[in-house]
Amino acid sequence: METLLLNDEDVRENVTMAELVPAVADAFVAYERGDAQMPPKSYIDLPQYNGDFRSMPAYLDVRGDDAASQGGAERAGADGGWDAAGVKWVNAHPDNPDQYDLPTVMGTMIYTDPETAVPLAILDGRTLTMLRTGAAAAVATKHLSVPDASSLGIVGAGAQSYMQLRAISEVRDIETVVVSDLDEERVAAFIAAFEDDFDVRGGTIAEAAHCDVLSTVTPVESPIVPRDAVGDRTHINAMGADAAGKHELADEILLDATLVIDDYEQTTHSGEINVPWSEGVLDDGDLYGALGEIVTGEKSGRTDGDGITVFDSTGLAIQDVAAAHVAYEHATANGNGYAFDLLGLAD
Repeated sequence: METLLLNDEDVRENVTMAELVPAVADAFVAYERGDAQMPPKSYIDLPQYNGDFRSMPAYLDVRGDDAASQGGAERAGADGGWDAAGVKWVNAHPDNPDQYDLPTVMGTMIYTDPETAVPLAILDGRTLTMLRTGAAAAVATKHLSVPDASSLGIVGAGAQSYMQLRAISEVRDIETVVVSDLDEERVAAFIAAFEDDFDVRGGTIAEAAHCDVLSTVTPVESPIVPRDAVGDRTHINAMGADAAGKHELADEILLDATLVIDDYEQTTHSGEINVPWSEGVLDDGDLYGALGEIVTGEKSGRTDGDGITVFDSTGLAIQDVAAAHVAYEHATANGNGYAFDLLGLAD
């Protein structure tokens, strides 16, 4: 059996948000119900290079009767369910753009048949990460924002800001978008990309934070969103914190909000809550629950009486496997990518 090599272009061509959002929702359901395995994310710190590596393995078994997204011909069971395994090797090297003209974050995803252990595909993990991160925010927004949400604020106009808008507009009828960034060129580029489809403009953090939905996608280590800037019923996707010390939202926001996390171990270590958690400002009593509990219906999502809601997203390996599944199935069906005999077993 050959292995399929899928580069950035292949991944983008074969993964649509319309299919990825329900696939990521399926992953949260499987994880909550014990139908997934996801060992803790491991880190290799490289201070001499101002960077690190992260290893993210997972196995995912999506039941057919639960699946919001149906499996493809290769991996789907008779009931529409599917299972897969994979591991993502990803880095964060902030000096790369200036010193080497390389992206800060890169990654490689190995997507594997769990029955035979054959590596079905090797995928560009950077693009896969950007796509599934947007999809996770959309899943949270669907369950935690007001149903009639029509405005989206985004703090940080980097690559992930584009994915936030594309994904969230799949689950809410977004009309107005306010993007805030210190880099005026990045704001202008964002506006140019979406001005034909949305009423999009640049604005202050306060203006972005007053929207129905707010996504923060910055790497800051000192909060930049104050409590008094946030709307009374705003849902916030806190996406930027992915390492210890990062912190985008004022502690008062987290204390006042209905606080939902993706994974307990990861968020307390490296999510938006990690700093106030380590300082004793937040504890278990401040957590409403995990997103998987809400997607499965074990806990309710947005109710009429809710005020601010916050989703603390660190990014999970189960999301990567779900995204790789979508990419592989479509690439196989469409004849995309480059197939090669990695194992030397071809006839």
